[in-house]
Amino acid sequence: MFEPTIKDIAKMCGVGVSTVSRAINNHPDINPETKERIMDAIKESGYVPNDSARNLKRVDAKAIAVLIKGISNPFFTSMIKVIEQECKKKHYAMELSHIEADEDEVDVAQKVVKEKRLRGIIFLGGLFSHSEEKLQKLTVPFVFSAVGSIPESINKNSYSSISVDDRKESARMVDYLIGLGHTRIAILIAEAEEQSIGKLRLEGYCDSLKAHGIAVNPKLVCQTDDGLGHFSMENGYLTTRKLLESKEPFTALYAVADALAIGALRALHEAGLEVPGDVSIAGYDGIDMANYTVPSLTTMHQPVEEMAKATTKLLFNIIAGRAEHQHITYKAELVIKESTDYAARTEKS
Repeated sequence: MFEPTIKDIAKMCGVGVSTVSRAINNHPDINPETKERIMDAIKESGYVPNDSARNLKRVDAKAIAVLIKGISNPFFTSMIKVIEQECKKKHYAMELSHIEADEDEVDVAQKVVKEKRLRGIIFLGGLFSHSEEKLQKLTVPFVFSAVGSIPESINKNSYSSISVDDRKESARMVDYLIGLGHTRIAILIAEAEEQSIGKLRLEGYCDSLKAHGIAVNPKLVCQTDDGLGHFSMENGYLTTRKLLESKEPFTALYAVADALAIGALRALHEAGLEVPGDVSIAGYDGIDMANYTVPSLTTMHQPVEEMAKATTKLLFNIIAGRAEHQHITYKAELVIKESTDYAARTEKS
């Protein structure tokens, strides 16, 4: 892949390398129009200035970057722990970066690769909807792990992915709740943008309701607050309080992440509702904390250790030239615990 240099930028703009350097370092002794032209060229070409002279002199390090969106979701804590263990076995360092909701993963990745001289990247969580052209600016192999669906316009031979079928597995959870007699099922969703994990799990919810002849009630589709951590317990708690305040009747609550479900448990308790006597509640992810809530949480368990190991193994094999890009889909496991039961009498009547 073509990786532009400062000389390329200078040639594109018809100026000297020193002029480009002054623009990058925001020196006052440069014509504003020239500076603007240079900065536009840098943005269009994907050139990433390297601020570390030490890194320019060193060879590529044995390190990979893990760029994570959704740090408020405890599910990723377990994945990061396993990835770090696998990196140590291979004598690789792991550079962990938290990506804010409004940050661009590829822009961050380009900068980290350039500055740290990395061998590969793992994109963990979040929404990914970048163009093929933009992805081509990355000069190292990368794997999407536990990320929402990738646009079909991107060539599958240019990246790898590790995931579960979020839409299908989400539908399985709702099928289970309907099998218990629930027809008024509320859902807590986060990151419901196109291609996101939240959107896929919402689509699975809708698929199941429609397959059973149950109309989707928009008043029971509860979007979490974008101003808080999307998959945080606080967001689950506050969103459930709003649902209760709406007075819209429901007998089951499905949260698209266990952390949201745990927050919802608190809101239901404060409202004087018994789980599962009054309301059944279910989550998704299978985090360890779900085993210790009261009641313990029914959830769709993702094979986090297998996914994390497969992610790192595949990336290392691609780096070493022993493997081509692959796309691996795991099946989740429906784990039935204490938080779900047959629909209350008011639902059956």
